[in-house]
Amino acid sequence: MIDTSLLVQFLLMLLAISVAIVAPARYRALLTGPVVSAIGIAGVVTGWAAVTGQHGSLPVPITIPLGAVTFAPSALGGYFMLVIGAVGAICGIYAIGYVHGPAASRTSWIALAVFVTAMEFVPAAADVVAFLLAWELMAVTSAILVVTEHAQRPAVKTAALWYVAMTQLSFFLVLIGLGILSAGAGSTQFAVFRATHWDAATANLAFVLLVLGFGAKSGIVPLHVWLPRAHPEAPSHVSALMSAAMVKLGIYGAILTSTQFLRADTMWWGVLLLALGTVSAVYGILQASVTSDLKRLLAFSTTENVGLMFLALGAASMLRANGINAVADSAIAACLFLVIAHAAFKTTLFLGAGSILRASGQRDLDLLGGLGSRMPVTSIAFGLAALGAAALPLTAGFVSEWVLLQSLIHGAGATNRILAITMPIAVGAVALTAGLALMTFVKAYGIAFLARPRSEGTSRAKESPISMRIAMLLGAAIVIAMGLTPGLTAHAIALAAGISSVKATGPLTIDLSGVAATLNPGQLLALALVLVLPVVATAAVVARKRPRRAVDLAWGCGGNRLSPRMQYTATSYAEPLSRIFDDSLRPERDVIVTHSTEARYLVDRIQYRQRLSDVFDSRLYTPIISFVERIGASARRLQNGKIHFYLAYSFVAFLVVLVVMSL
Repeated sequence: MIDTSLLVQFLLMLLAISVAIVAPARYRALLTGPVVSAIGIAGVVTGWAAVTGQHGSLPVPITIPLGAVTFAPSALGGYFMLVIGAVGAICGIYAIGYVHGPAASRTSWIALAVFVTAMEFVPAAADVVAFLLAWELMAVTSAILVVTEHAQRPAVKTAALWYVAMTQLSFFLVLIGLGILSAGAGSTQFAVFRATHWDAATANLAFVLLVLGFGAKSGIVPLHVWLPRAHPEAPSHVSALMSAAMVKLGIYGAILTSTQFLRADTMWWGVLLLALGTVSAVYGILQASVTSDLKRLLAFSTTENVGLMFLALGAASMLRANGINAVADSAIAACLFLVIAHAAFKTTLFLGAGSILRASGQRDLDLLGGLGSRMPVTSIAFGLAALGAAALPLTAGFVSEWVLLQSLIHGAGATNRILAITMPIAVGAVALTAGLALMTFVKAYGIAFLARPRSEGTSRAKESPISMRIAMLLGAAIVIAMGLTPGLTAHAIALAAGISSVKATGPLTIDLSGVAATLNPGQLLALALVLVLPVVATAAVVARKRPRRAVDLAWGCGGNRLSPRMQYTATSYAEPLSRIFDDSLRPERDVIVTHSTEARYLVDRIQYRQRLSDVFDSRLYTPIISFVERIGASARRLQNGKIHFYLAYSFVAFLVVLVVMSL
């Protein structure tokens, strides 16, 4: 079955390319979108077959002597194929009604089909060459999709340059890391990597390179700078694919490195992963909580969630290094729960942001408002996904963070001093991110969908086309379904990771036997109904007895003077938080007071401006770029246009080569 489904995915990609080329512009989205969605569905089928233990392979003949190129997904790879395929299927449906303008070109549709296929083939790779070919194909096609609207917005070019630079840095680090493992194992096959016993120097060097390479692709701090630039500028269905699917392949690579290739049993490996994850989680959600650009907010939220995944993986490595294997299995399960939960709610959130942008022309929360009544389906889908992102009960986000906290809490009781110190710190970091995430998505939903419109485009907004609504509701339904029936996800995770201490005792219940903890969302749902239904019934009875009537607002001095200026904006909502974390965020504030011409004591207008920049961008990357530019300016002096200098350069270079060869 796997052989056939892999081949079907490839053939569907060729079909999508053919349809995109020959279909008229008027029908291109209607014809190509379903084929792209079918590629995703084929990925789900292939992934589930691999998770359930089926085997198969798709060898690809090549003439270049690079070794075997074979795609044969393992159970873990199948799990990631399943996640990526589901995201691709939903985004393919969404794109039918969403794409217009440059995003509807033949090039964009071809790139989209190849991008989805390449992402599905990365976790299916069984050797280094296949992995790197699929990885680079994914990187190139995603870069093409990021620059889709470069002619309309100058910011797209800058974002694309950052993305290309960081994605090639990622490829370079991964290439060297896998090259070191290939040289040490004497093979490019992943199966040989798993059976090889590595010396300490090789393992340490390969681990650092691969973690940094995969971390750059997943958006870990401080290699995250491409993420808040590229996601806002890419078309929203591409942003959803990149955030919900592509960054997960960085997580897949990190899991593959630490649990299968190198079998991390070194304490400092786990400490490194946990430190990267903790910093990324806290910093990402802190930046998300104070930004007013909706898509930039969601991008920083991805950094937060990726940080939690690295934190869980680091905790698992540290626990396993100390022989606490049952709790380590729970931490690995938490990482995989976070992978699928984040894919579900972040897909829906980015698609919802695209729906808002398409209807209002705005992504600045300070200019939104009142969309709840104008776009009810988008409002419901975005709201449910926001509940998941805030990790509230009965959602996928709650289940994943509950499993993570269980593993961290039970790991804190270890006798090892490092574990005894780091586990409580990690618990505190998760608690802090959960609180900030709740505030962030209350702000995002409340400012965008409630209150009054703050711009002309928002006041004229209408609900999105049917295909977009179906895609958003599918994503929101998955968020809630996974929260209500986590046992199904736990069963898939146990099969994918080979974990016996994480069990599903029915579709509703998770049993973490390693930490003696059980979660049954059905009980939470019953409790919620017991508490909520009486309140709803009482409100309904009271509402019938006291019909609604229009009255003026007493606090408006007898008149209805409510306006958007009297309500919270995203900036004012986050202002207390930006002051609390002033030292970390380093905001730039300006207060401009315009006095009356008649008297200096009378004020005509007061303007308040606040600019928040990425600290790592301004303190790390800006100095590096300035240094490189200075070197480049100095190097220009060598190109002086004088032929005798160029001959001298050639002669000196020739002498250097002779000396090196003689040595």
